[in-house]
Amino acid sequence: MASLLGGFRGTYRYLQRQAHENPVIFYSCVIGGIGPFIAFGVPPVRERFGYVPPPPLPMGYPVPNRPRREVTGYEDE
Repeated sequence: MASLLGGFRGTYRYLQRQAHENPVIFYSCVIGGIGPFIAFGVPPVRERFGYVPPPPLPMGYPVPNRPRREVTGYEDE
């Protein structure tokens, strides 16, 4: 059991040293490691607070219900 705690202690000291020597890389890895938990944890929390997703956007242009007029001008002859 003592060797197991020594391994964790060494890992903690390594991470602590990296946080002081390379803070940008260290905190980038921390934020990147938290990302998957946030991706699965935030949507249920938003729904609990009453978030309603917006209606879907229209995927096409509405076509008028009438016969088309023939185009004239601008070299369409």
